[in-house]
Amino acid sequence: MGVAVSAMTIGANVTSTSTAHAAGTNTISNLKSVTKKAYVRKSATGWTYNINTANKTFNWGKKTHYLKNYPNTTWYVTKSMKVTTSKNTTGTFYYVTNSKKTVNGWIWSGYLKAKSTKTFANVYATAKKYLGTRYIYGGTTPYGFDCSGYTQYVYKKSIKKNLARTAQAQYNSTSKVSSSKVQKGDLVYFGASKRSISHVGIYIGNGNMIDSQNNGVVIEKVNAPWWNKVGYSRPANLA
Repeated sequence: MGVAVSAMTIGANVTSTSTAHAAGTNTISNLKSVTKKAYVRKSATGWTYNINTANKTFNWGKKTHYLKNYPNTTWYVTKSMKVTTSKNTTGTFYYVTNSKKTVNGWIWSGYLKAKSTKTFANVYATAKKYLGTRYIYGGTTPYGFDCSGYTQYVYKKSIKKNLARTAQAQYNSTSKVSSSKVQKGDLVYFGASKRSISHVGIYIGNGNMIDSQNNGVVIEKVNAPWWNKVGYSRPANLA
């Protein structure tokens, strides 16, 4: 069984897709280390291969791991190379490992896609760094935050998402969601009404939020008796 590679047909100025078969000699070029980057599978049909890169030519080695069996794995790319197959097609291959470094091998780059950095984990990791930071009215930096200055800073710092400056403006400019569809990372708002919002926090699940209030940045219940919840919004679609 072969591995598909996206290829430039030698001798013709057209791009095609071909199959590199187990038999025959293949050539390595442009082998290099690359900045470590996270990927996830784009296709479930790919395999990783053991390839001896000490030589410039090779035959396809043993298939090691089938992507279908790794639906949620994050793959870390640390090397890349160009492979020209015995069928005169070329493709880029990545050397990948999982987070525990128990699974590894070379795989065609077309089977992978870059992992999104727009995740709740990134938002929450940034938000937690500032637990205990004091409250300052009008504050927008780690020296001191008000409620909307905090949400604005966290989203910008974690996923480069620009939010409006005030709680009311953040609500007005983002997509509304119902309580039944709220997700981690959504913003939760409080006030007299949807037209008179005075506070905002980041929903983190299980009825909790992280927010900057009079006692500074804290984790507390969304339904605390001192808050009057008026709604939720989704500033970004998080993975």
